Amino acid sequence: MTALVLTLLAAADPDVADLLKKYDEIMGPAAFEAEATMTATREDGSERTYAMKFLKKDQDKFRIWFSEPSAVKGQEMLRNGDNLWVYIPNLKRATRVANRDNFQGGDFNNADVLRVNYAADYDGKLVDAGQPDAWCIELKAKHKETSYDSIKLWLRKSDYQPLKGQYFGTSGQMIRSATFSEHREFEKGFTRPGRIVMQNELVKTRKSEMKTSRMTLKSDPPAQRFTQADLGK
Repeated sequence: MTALVLTLLAAADPDVADLLKKYDEIMGPAAFEAEATMTATREDGSERTYAMKFLKKDQDKFRIWFSEPSAVKGQEMLRNGDNLWVYIPNLKRATRVANRDNFQGGDFNNADVLRVNYAADYDGKLVDAGQPDAWCIELKAKHKETSYDSIKLWLRKSDYQPLKGQYFGTSGQMIRSATFSEHREFEKGFTRPGRIVMQNELVKTRKSEMKTSRMTLKSDPPAQRFTQADLGK
C-alpha cells in the first residue's frame, strides 16, 4: 500500500521539462513588443530609472531601445543568436557584451533580460518547495555561457507563474534573488509578472526593479531589425 501511494504521488509531479517550457513561454514568449522601466538602487542608496522598449522574435533575436535617462538615450542592445552588443550613439558603433555582464550597471545581468531560454540552457530536477502551493525546480547549467551556474525557481501550481528565484555562481554562493509579483493579464489569455525585483545578495544595499507596463504578443518584425547594420536607425 505504501509503495502504491508513493507511486501515485510521484506520478502527480509534473515533468521538469514541461515546467521549464511553461516558464519560458511566460517570461520569454516567442515574439512580442513591450515597454518597461528598470529602477536600479546603488550602494549609496541613490536610484536611476531607465525607460526602454523591447522587441523579440523567435528564441534568439532581441532588441532594446533606451529613451531615459538622458545619459543613455539613444543606446540600444541587440541579441542575435549567441551574440550580444550594446550600441553607443555618440560613437556610432556597437560593442560586444557578455551574458553575465550587469544590465545597465544594475542587478539583472544581460541574459536575465535578453535571453530567457531555460529549457535549452539548464537541466533541472524537482526539490522540496517548502510550501504546498508551489513547485521548486533546481537547475544546473548545461554550458559555461549561461548567466548562472545554478538556479532555484519557484512556480505557482495553479498557473505556473514564477514566484521567486535564487541564483548561484560557480562557487555555490547565492549572488542574487528575485521576487516576481503583480501578475496580470497583458493580453487575453496571457498573464505574467508585471514586476520583478532582483536583490543583490553580495551587496545588500543594491537591488533593481523591472516593471513592465505594456506587452503585445504575435508581433512579426522583419529580420533586418535584428542586425548590427540596423542599430541607430
